[in-house]
Amino acid sequence: MQDELWEKCVEFHGHSCGGLAIGYRAALYAKKLLGTGRSEDEEIVCVAENDACGVDAIQVLLGCSAGKGNLLFRMRGKQAFSFFRRSDGKAVRLVAKEIPEMSKEERFAYRMKSDAKDLFTVSEPGFSLPERARIFRSVRCEQCGEVTAEPMIRLQDGKKLCLDCFQAYDRFEV
Repeated sequence: MQDELWEKCVEFHGHSCGGLAIGYRAALYAKKLLGTGRSEDEEIVCVAENDACGVDAIQVLLGCSAGKGNLLFRMRGKQAFSFFRRSDGKAVRLVAKEIPEMSKEERFAYRMKSDAKDLFTVSEPGFSLPERARIFRSVRCEQCGEVTAEPMIRLQDGKKLCLDCFQAYDRFEV
């Protein structure tokens, strides 16, 4: 069964790599720690701290996706993933541990065969369960004419502008 799941991840991602292996092992470990299966809607939420290869395995194995609103990105450049179970708020944060110096092939084998507790540091997330995905009213940008989700509109000179048309005032960024 594990080989079949791995092959599904590789097919979705497009190739086999160490980064995909990190997400694959993180997703399997999260399923075990949370006692859950694949998320059909937003039952399981993943907040990834990177947008690298491993996220694809999480999509395949846990059913978390940006489109459903249960895959969120908190960009920190870390191989870290926080998983939440909505039914009871149970949560876990997994951070990939550094592994010993070895060849690319050996690192891959190590990630695939080692015990999950040797691959990840387990802790509580440092933030709360994100709210459910919401559907927002669409607003037309008064400069480019494109329709934008209401929370992404900014007011400038009395006009409703999308983020692309809005001219940020960054004098405060010192």
